[in-house]
Amino acid sequence: MPLIKTNLDSLDFANLYAKQMELSTFKGKSSQEWDKRANSMNINVHKSIYTKTFVDKIETTDCDSLLDIGCGPGTISLAMASKLKEIYALDYSLGMLDCVKENCKEKNIENLKTIHKSWYDDWEDVPNADIVVASRSMEVKDIKDALIKLNTKANKRVYLTTKVGGSFIDTEILAQLKREIIPRPDYIYLVNVLHSMGIFAKVDFIKSENNKFESSTSEEFVEKVGWSLGELDVEEKNVLKEYFNSTYKYKKTADYINWAMISWESKK
Repeated sequence: MPLIKTNLDSLDFANLYAKQMELSTFKGKSSQEWDKRANSMNINVHKSIYTKTFVDKIETTDCDSLLDIGCGPGTISLAMASKLKEIYALDYSLGMLDCVKENCKEKNIENLKTIHKSWYDDWEDVPNADIVVASRSMEVKDIKDALIKLNTKANKRVYLTTKVGGSFIDTEILAQLKREIIPRPDYIYLVNVLHSMGIFAKVDFIKSENNKFESSTSEEFVEKVGWSLGELDVEEKNVLKEYFNSTYKYKKTADYINWAMISWESKK
């Protein structure tokens, strides 16, 4: 009996994802760059509505362990530590992992272990866990390889989030700079790659506060825009400073940013 094929089968979403990532204005950051931002991130992320919503959606029935990929300062790991016996927090930034350790000391958390690895390292010695999460950390070139790694390490369930729309900067800010951007691949690429792997994922949408460019000075504002957008020239910096002082610091930004939460039961 002949196989039934559809137009969807002819589309290689993993390859399309890779091409979009290569073209995107938003480039990945080095571990050293994340090291420098670790302390400021550690202050801001733990009480976010995003964290509470993410954790509330994790099903822990019959689960004892969790592996947090791209854990940052430990936002999800710390929130889950009281719910499970073992927590593994993995990140390629030593600065972020230092924050995790300090947070554990302050909160008397003893069931959390840190792992210093990147997406591109060999994960053979990374322990499997009942639940694997990758919260806002899918900054990868090869999405299929990353999804296979997540699925392989999960005994039961996987949860990841990626930004809806693929753009990390407000359109009004871009308008000041007269720049056009090429976004990162949207969440639907991931859903379709999983589909090609025989995994039928569930998609939810959760929100986080829109405070990415909240700043007390024009210099801080310029630095934050440059972090997202890349190198700015002198004229662009001056335009942004003028915009911040005349408009941005007085305006009310959109309340929330939308994230797609993609989850599935692990498939071996």
